[in-house]
Order: sequence, then C-alpha cells, then structure tokens
Amino acid sequence: MFRSMEAGEIGGMPSYFMASLYPGEMGGGGGGCVEAAVPMDRALLASKNHREAEKRRRERIKSHLDRLRTILACDPKTDKASLLAKAVEHVRDLKQRTAEISGDPRLFPSEHDEIIVLPGSDGCRPVFEASLCCDDRSDLLPELIETLRSLRMKTLRAEMATLGGRVRNVMVLAREKDDQCMDEEDVGFLKEALVALVNRSGSPERVKRRRVMDPPRWL
Repeated sequence: MFRSMEAGEIGGMPSYFMASLYPGEMGGGGGGCVEAAVPMDRALLASKNHREAEKRRRERIKSHLDRLRTILACDPKTDKASLLAKAVEHVRDLKQRTAEISGDPRLFPSEHDEIIVLPGSDGCRPVFEASLCCDDRSDLLPELIETLRSLRMKTLRAEMATLGGRVRNVMVLAREKDDQCMDEEDVGFLKEALVALVNRSGSPERVKRRRVMDPPRWL
C-alpha cells in the first residue's frame, strides 16, 4: 500500500505538509534561533551591569578623593599621587601628635572627680599648679574664671582635654600681685573653691565617687 517517495515528489508537496513530516527541520528552525539568542542577551546584560558597576566605583573613588582634597586643603587639580603622598604625611603627623599627648596621662580625664593643688615656683615667682577633673558642662569655664578672679589669681598657663563627657583642666596660677607670698593656707583656699565649683553641678551619685587628691610633695 505504501511506497517510498522520490525526491522530486517530496519537493512538490506543500510546505505545511512537509513541516508536519519533518518538524525538526522545517517548523523547528525558529526555536534554534531563540535558544541561541538567550545566551547573547545574558552576555549583553552582564556587560551592561559590569559597565554600570565600574562607573559607580569610579564615581565613589572620585568622591573620596575630592573629600580628601577638602580635608587636606589641597588644590582641586592636585593629582592622585601627590594627594596620597600628602595624606600619608598628614597621618604620620597625627600619629606623632597622638604619641606626644599620650605621653602625659595627666592630661586625660578620669572617671572620678579630682582636684589637685600643688604649690611650686616659676623662676623666682611662687605659683600654684592646679588640676580639675569633672563632668563637662557649658558653664564650667565661666564659673572657673569667676572663681579664680574672686581669689585674685591669674592664669599663667592652661591646658584642657575632654573625653566622653569628662573634662580636665590643668592650670599654672599665680597671685595677681607677684610680691604676695603663698603658704599652705592659700593652697587650702584654692582647693576648697575648686571643690565647691565641682560640687555645684554634681549629683549625689557623682559626689560619692568624687575624691580630692593633694599629694604631700612640692614641685
């Protein structure tokens, strides 16, 4: 009943009939193109994402460099190599300053309120070395100045350091009149005035922790 068809006979058949006989060759040709296009689209998307990520990275680096130029007060046209060299130099300078500060632990505030008053001399002039450590507050410095003024003291040298809401003031004080002598009673007056200054803003809990130090030694 069935016989093999010659090539010419097959070639004369309609295309839709040929597609039903050979779906993989006739009707399925478009599917191969779609499958080939999928990896290409993925490659294009990956390339686009890479370009966008690279653009964001460069913008971020440029922003950091501009900020560094602002911090170091450099010219906006300073090249990257010079800018990085100046940044390294600045960091070394900061490390050296930090080492110098950390060399004197007396400048750092402690957890406890401390008041130290020591008599000494600055050449031939008698002076006080006073250290005041307490909670930092906005009215502390004006009240300290007023206290010293009421005691007729003048400040020859002063250093201040703050850390974690605490402050330490280290001062070298002298009488307003250099010819006035100072004795242990003057040391006591100054210490009492500084204690009153600290207690003025201290809560009961803080007062319990407060200690007054006056080492029995002379400078």
